[in-house]
Amino acid sequence: MYLCSAMLIEVLKSKIHRVKITEANLHYIGSITIDEDLLDAVNMIENEKVQVLDIDNGARLETYIIKGTRGTGMICMNGPAALKMSVGDTIIIISYALMDFEEAKTFKPSIIFPREDNRL
Repeated sequence: MYLCSAMLIEVLKSKIHRVKITEANLHYIGSITIDEDLLDAVNMIENEKVQVLDIDNGARLETYIIKGTRGTGMICMNGPAALKMSVGDTIIIISYALMDFEEAKTFKPSIIFPREDNRL
């Protein structure tokens, strides 16, 4: 029998709380484009898997990040996600991390609350 020496759990790593979708590009391959200032502030990186929660319609989806132009406040839903979420919708963007159970007890996630214009 195999015994695991450390249990890993998935915990909140980063959260961009309540930003507005500024663009939608249905004919793009997929993903969400996020202003690079927001990514830096919340410790997210390009290609990171995220969950996107739409406060206006209750939709939830998973996708990956594309780095957007710094300082623009850009939040762009690309590909099929553009059919589930619309320009002007308020969303929450979340990423998670796997970590050791004991480490998770003291881990502090990065959470930001941008202004209404999606800027810090």
